[in-house]
Amino acid sequence: MESIIRDISLAPQGMDKINWVKEFMPVLNTLNDELSQAKPLAGKNLVITMHLEAKTAYLALVLKNAGANVAVTGSNPLSTQDDVAAALSSQGVKVFAWYNTTTEEYEEFLHKALDTKPDIIVDDGGDLVSLLHGQRSELAGNILGGSEETTTGVIRLRALDGSGRLKFPMIAVNDAYCKYLFDNRYGTGQSTWDGIMRTTNLTVTGKTVVVAGYGWCGKGVAMRAKGLGANVIITEINPIKAIEAVFDGFTVLPMQEAAAKGDIFVTLTGCKDVICREHMEVMKPGAIMANAGHFDVEINKEDLAALAKTRRVVRKNIEEFLLSDGRKLYLLAEGRLVNLAAGDGHPTEIMDLSFAMQTLAVLHIAQNHKSLENKVYTVTEEMDNRIASLKLKAMGYSIDRLSAEQEEYLNKA
Repeated sequence: MESIIRDISLAPQGMDKINWVKEFMPVLNTLNDELSQAKPLAGKNLVITMHLEAKTAYLALVLKNAGANVAVTGSNPLSTQDDVAAALSSQGVKVFAWYNTTTEEYEEFLHKALDTKPDIIVDDGGDLVSLLHGQRSELAGNILGGSEETTTGVIRLRALDGSGRLKFPMIAVNDAYCKYLFDNRYGTGQSTWDGIMRTTNLTVTGKTVVVAGYGWCGKGVAMRAKGLGANVIITEINPIKAIEAVFDGFTVLPMQEAAAKGDIFVTLTGCKDVICREHMEVMKPGAIMANAGHFDVEINKEDLAALAKTRRVVRKNIEEFLLSDGRKLYLLAEGRLVNLAAGDGHPTEIMDLSFAMQTLAVLHIAQNHKSLENKVYTVTEEMDNRIASLKLKAMGYSIDRLSAEQEEYLNKA
C-alpha cells in the first residue's frame, strides 16, 4: 500500500524539521539508540494517529527503528504539515495525511491506516479506538493493545472500560505523572499562547483572559496568561478545581458572567458547548475565541454562525463574525486546537518526555500483552521514574538517593 500525501517533493524540508527537533529530544534519542540495536518491535504492525508534525514524525521513526512496520495518519485536519508527511513517507513509513483534510478525507485516512492491520495502536483523541469498536471491529481481535495520548481519549476509553466493552488493553499515557505535570501544564501553557499570539499579533498584557477548565492544561494556560500580564478569569464545574484556582490567585466566575468581561477566551475542558449562543450574545466587541481542548465542539460554531450577519477570514486562522448589532467576534483556527492548527504544538523538549513515554508504553504492550486484560492501564511508576531520570541526566541535573538507613526508616512498620 502506497502513502497518500500531498507532495513528495517537500520531503527535504520536512527532514530538516525532523532533524531539528531530534537535536532537542535527548530522552527519545537514548531510547532510539537502545531500540535500534535490539529491534524489540520486529514484525509488529503499528498505527499512529497523532498531530503529524516534526516531533510526531521522530516518534514514528524511533518506533520504525525498533523494528515496527509503521503507518501514520493525522488526528486533526489542520495540524498535519505536508512537508513532514512527505519526509516520513520518504523514510519508509506509510503516511495517510495532508493538511486541511475534509471530514471525508480524514475518515478515509483513518481507514487506510487500519487497513495495514495493526498489532498495536497509538491513539490521540480516541478516533482509532472508536473505529475499532465500530466500523472496523473485525480488526479488534488482532490488536494486542495500545496507548492514548490525550485527556479526551482517556475519557472515551474509560467509558468503554466502565461498560465492559473495551476489546483490548490500552495504556493511558495521558495520565502518567510526567505527562500531565509537564506536557499538559507546561506544554499546553506555552504552545497555546504561541498559537494565539503568532496568529493575532496582539498583546496579551492588560487584557482579560477567560480560561474554561482548570485541569492541568487549564492551569498551564492560566499561569502563562498571568505571566504575560493578563487579568485571568477561570470558569469551572468542579468545586475543588475552582477553589484551587481561587487559591492560585485567579477570579472564578460562571461563564455567563465571564463572557461579558473577557477579551480572549480559551476552552480546555474536553466537553461540548462550553461557549455557546447565550455567551456570545453578551461578549465585548472584538472578543477572540480559541480552543485548546481536543475536538472543535467546545465553542459552538453553529451558534456563532447563526448569530452572524456576515463572516469572513480576515487573516490566516482568524475568522471574523459580524453580528447584527455591529459587534465583531473572532474565532481562531476554526475552533480546533489552536496550538497545533495555528502553531507548532508543544515545545520539543516537552514532547521528548511525552513521546518517550509513548515509546515505553508501546514496548510494554508488545512484551506483556499476554498477561494484560482488556482494560485501561496507567503508566507504571517505574516507567515514569525512568523518563524523569533520563530527562534530568540530559539536562545536567543529579538528585540525592536514600541511604540504606533512610530506606529502612521510611519502610519500617
